Amino acid sequence: MANEPKKSSRRDFIKISSASVIGLSLGALIPGGKWLENEVYAIPASQGYLLVDTKKCQGCSTCTIVCSLAHEGKQNLSLGRIQVQQNPFKSFPDDIKIDQCRQCAYPACVTACPTKALHADKKTGVRLVSPDKCIGCQRCMEACPYETSNAAWNHEDKNGHKCDLCLNTPFWKEQGGPNGKQACVQVCPVNAIAFTKEIPVQAGDGGYKVNLRDESWKQLGYPIS
Repeated sequence: MANEPKKSSRRDFIKISSASVIGLSLGALIPGGKWLENEVYAIPASQGYLLVDTKKCQGCSTCTIVCSLAHEGKQNLSLGRIQVQQNPFKSFPDDIKIDQCRQCAYPACVTACPTKALHADKKTGVRLVSPDKCIGCQRCMEACPYETSNAAWNHEDKNGHKCDLCLNTPFWKEQGGPNGKQACVQVCPVNAIAFTKEIPVQAGDGGYKVNLRDESWKQLGYPIS
């Protein structure tokens, strides 16, 4: 089981813009990076991020089902790349937890992959898995700093997979990725999921801090701040 994520400051993420790459000369070390003689270490920043308001989410798992349909062509909660966890022994808002890839600035899953199956897309920076290169070692899952790991296991194809912001959805005709649509955002019945190109503010638990509730939710008894 992965360790809890370390707290990251806003300053750590401001260092990277969505339109640039990180470049560090010899003498500086990125966590999980490598020393490169006479070269620079560069990881493209992702051009998009998924935000989920867990205080608004109703736990219906529609996002998980549509993710499985778009990517795998079948309804299977285990194959969804965004997962909804519900704990009936906890009270609101801790009874629901959403696991979606954070498109980390310093992706531990990418650096842990021994075959480079998990990589950053050159055009969009989105962190992807190439199934043909994956050997099923699950090191990406072990390296992910979040609990539960946001790099997941495809139990049918026996390889790793993760959210790609719908960049590659063979069973969905819409254009996806940072410049297109994301299936989970489109179908969420309460609009608890949003997409942004700006690096999100980090909450205390290492997740993204987001509030997608308006005044109408106050009438239903939900906090709106």
